[in-house]
Amino acid sequence: MHSDCGMDQAEGLRRLLVCNQTQVITVVAGKAGVGRTSATINLATALAYSGKNVLVLDENHAPNNLPDRLGLFPKYDLLDVAQGKCKLRDAVLTNMGFGILPAARAMQALQMTDTTGRYQARDSMTALKQAEQQRLKNALTEASDGMDVMLVDTAMLVGQATISSSLVSGAALLVVVEATPSGITESYALIKRLATANMRQQFEIVVNKAGNEKAAMTVFENMAKVTRRNLPAHLEYLGYIPLDDRINFATRMGKSVIDAFPAAASAKSYSNLSQKLLRLSMRQDEAEGGVSTIIQNLIKQVSQPSALTHC
Repeated sequence: MHSDCGMDQAEGLRRLLVCNQTQVITVVAGKAGVGRTSATINLATALAYSGKNVLVLDENHAPNNLPDRLGLFPKYDLLDVAQGKCKLRDAVLTNMGFGILPAARAMQALQMTDTTGRYQARDSMTALKQAEQQRLKNALTEASDGMDVMLVDTAMLVGQATISSSLVSGAALLVVVEATPSGITESYALIKRLATANMRQQFEIVVNKAGNEKAAMTVFENMAKVTRRNLPAHLEYLGYIPLDDRINFATRMGKSVIDAFPAAASAKSYSNLSQKLLRLSMRQDEAEGGVSTIIQNLIKQVSQPSALTHC
């Protein structure tokens, strides 16, 4: 993960940001239990199978997060890297051909830090000191170097998505919508928050646990109609994942459905979705800067923490 762009202080960082071509896909959901983490695992597997170098940035601090589902036990995470307790390579887990960087504690600590390295609010979370902030920025830059795709599995609180705004700008935003009334309602509420508070205008939609293509399209068309009427935002339909018990069987085995049941309709759907996302994120990265924009936003947030947005 060493860059050819050089690392001589600020100028080196700027050159690295220019040459970094990593495609970023942030995976979000309006509520817990709709399959966001499962989608991240299966997309990472599908992308790795297609020959891409993939890193998953895991913001999810809840039980049954991505390492838990894969039977992995991280010794270190991104916060340990920021605090100088280990190197980045020590914190990156490898599984099924892609890397996983646990980042939940680091992102929480960043959101609790002001310009003097003190708490913004009373909490048990350790705030980041200035040197730790620099290590965090360097680690995120190094982590993205050499990666074709970075998937971000966002944090989720009960009934509410909490998304680091540094990981929204410059990334393709994939909303996993469960094909149920509550799944549709909570997904629209999330889109509304991001469209109004974060000025997000483009949302890619995958409908999960749908009975068939027709049912998935009905879900999407209803959401798109309401969005066009009420929000300055555009929804794009990328496909659906069929309701398939083999996804849960694969999870209990610590595998993706693509690995465990490659002939399953759900496995084929994830493979198709991964290719659509690659084409989409290429267009968005060219326009918005991808990881470059994300890291620049992160740098800005460290110096101007009041700009942090909680959705």
